[in-house]
Order: sequence, then structure tokens, then C-alpha cells
Amino acid sequence: MLVGMGHGATHWLLGTFYILLPFIARHLELSYTEAGLLVSTIHISAFTTNLFSGLAVDVTGRRVPILVASLGLGALAMACFGLAGGVLGLLPLVIMIGCTNNMWHPAAISYISRRFPEQRGYALSIHALGANSGDALAPLAVGAALVWLSWSQAAMAAAVPTLAVAVVLFALLPRQTSSQRLAGARVGGGGDASGIGGEGMSMAAYWRGLGAMVRDRAVLSLCCVAALRTMTQAGLLAFLPLYLAHDLGAGPVMLGLALAAMQSAGVVAAPIAGAWSDRVGRRPIVLAGLSASTVVIVSLGALGNMAIFIVGIAILGFVLFAVRPVIHSWLMDLTPVNLGGSATSLMFGSQALLATAAPIIGGLIADRWGLGAVFYFLAGGLLAANLALVFLPLSGKPKAAG
Repeated sequence: MLVGMGHGATHWLLGTFYILLPFIARHLELSYTEAGLLVSTIHISAFTTNLFSGLAVDVTGRRVPILVASLGLGALAMACFGLAGGVLGLLPLVIMIGCTNNMWHPAAISYISRRFPEQRGYALSIHALGANSGDALAPLAVGAALVWLSWSQAAMAAAVPTLAVAVVLFALLPRQTSSQRLAGARVGGGGDASGIGGEGMSMAAYWRGLGAMVRDRAVLSLCCVAALRTMTQAGLLAFLPLYLAHDLGAGPVMLGLALAAMQSAGVVAAPIAGAWSDRVGRRPIVLAGLSASTVVIVSLGALGNMAIFIVGIAILGFVLFAVRPVIHSWLMDLTPVNLGGSATSLMFGSQALLATAAPIIGGLIADRWGLGAVFYFLAGGLLAANLALVFLPLSGKPKAAG
């Protein structure tokens, strides 16, 4: 639960940024392409962070200090948003928020996966529940704050909860996974579980394991599925607030309620999907969620009524966010336990690459054909993710290490 709370804090920062984006764009007179570029900066920095974060986690084994440091960095960046005088001032702060998000995941996902190897889907769904909670609370809280505060003041206030969570994790979270609890456990993965009781590993062992992992077709295909899903999610988070504010005329409170509805549906869906995937396997849950998401996104562009649109994005949040922890669990099933951090970095690096492109491409489409046309582009990304599932193993159930 503590790690899930920290995950919520990282997404609180992202949710705050996305709810502030229409007001930043209006205040600075940004085009849709420029707003998209600002969002893409988060994903560029996230991709760059992935180049070293997984290695740092697996080689040093110092997961908790990395978790605390990532939250501290994000809180500092958000506190300084109010001091930035323009786009150039915002860019380094946006970069720091991108670093926060992808410093967090390799440490957190590998930490949880090592502690709960037999209930990995459910445990990681609780981690995802924290993310959805942060995503849901940020629009509500910041949307309400914007009634009385400027966007820069709201950003400074939003840094406080993240810093508080960092302090709690530093004080209460165990510094290492329990070797007694893990000893003798049957851990899913594509290699042995040697070194499971230890926290770090040698560089030579790391590079040997990494080389085998990146040659695994199942791992690469799953990373492709995750990247396409995240590309769609990134585009939605960037352009849904703009569509609600500019095309449907939503004010800050209604904008916050609409985005919170989507994220709250994810809060409900994540633990259900995670626990179910532990029983029936990962593949059917992922396939059903991605297929339903594709249909809903195609429908969004035709909805011009505010109330119906909010219902639509709530349904979308339920099916789209449900598959996120299941994909993460599937990856941990396929990879050696002592490479959990690097496997997560590989997946999140793939996600960051496509997520970087989505806001820019979406911005160009919106400037040319309108914001409604962006939804068809995003639906195409999910359709491609469904097709990528063809290259994954027939069974999504966890494999036991021999």
C-alpha cells in the first residue's frame, strides 16, 4: 500500500500538469502543436531516464532510496512551476517531472514483484490503483483550486502532497525485500531465480541477463503492445482537457470532474483485472480491454453532448486502465526476477518513445482537422496494439522457474 501511495503521488504530479495545460496554453497563447510539444517533453525525458534507471535498480538493489529520490525531484519541479515565466522556463521543470515518473517504475514494479511472486497481478494492480487514484484526485483538487488560484499558484500548492508522501516512504518503507519471505518461492520468469535473496548483482551478470532478455520475442512483442497502449493514453491525457475546454466549453470544475470520472473508473477496474488475470491468465484480460477501448475511442469523436461524453470517457477509463497492471504483471512473468528493474525500463522506454510522438502528431492533426479527428488517430494506435498481441505466447498465465 505504501508503494501504491507513492505511485499515486507521481501520477498526482502528472494529473496536475494535464489539468493545468489548457490554462497554461491560454495564458501563454500556445498553439495545439506547441501544447503537444510540451507534453512530448515529458515523454522524451522519461525515455532518457529509462536508459539508466533499470540498470541502477538491478545493479545497486537500492530500490527504496530511488523511490524517495524520484518523489523529491518531482515535488521540487512542481513547486517551481509558479516561478517559470514562459515556455522556456517550464521546459526543464517538465523534464524533471518526466524523470520522476520513470525513475519510479523500475524500482517500484520490481520491488512489488519480488515480494508477491504468487499474487503478482493483484499486487501490481494495487500499485496501479494508486496511480489511478492520483490521476483522479488531481483534476478534482486542482480544478477546484483554479477557481480561486492562478495556475502558477495551484502548481506550487500541488507540490506539497508529493513531498509529504516522500517523507512517509522514507520513514516507513522497508529498505529491502524480505529474503526470508522470498526464499524457496517459485518465481515466474525466463531464467533462474539466483540471487533472489540478494539486493544487487554484478555488472557481468547484468549484461548477460539483459542480452538474453532483449532477444526474447515475447518480451519485445509485449513491450510493443504496452507502447501502443501508452501512446493512446498519452494522446488522451493531452487532448481530452483541450477538447473539453475548447470544443465543449467545460470550465475548470467540470473539466476536473470529467477527467476524475475517467481515472476513478480505472481505480475500480485495476484490482478486478489484476486479480482475475492471476486466475485466468493475462492474455484474455489484455485483449478484451484493448478491444473495448478501441471501440469507445472511435465513438468519442461523435459525442457532442457534455454529459454523454463524460459517461463515454468513464467507460474508456474502466477498460483502458484495467489492462495496465496486467501488462506489467505479464512482463514480470516473462523475465528473470533479478532483472525486474531493467525489464520495466525496457517496457517504459518503449512506451516513452511512442508517447513522445502522440502529442505532436495529435497536435498537427488538431491544427489541421480539429480536435475531434485526434480520437480516430488514437483508436488506430489501439487497433495496432490488438494486432501486436498475435506475436505473444498463446497462454498469458505465469510460468514457474525451473
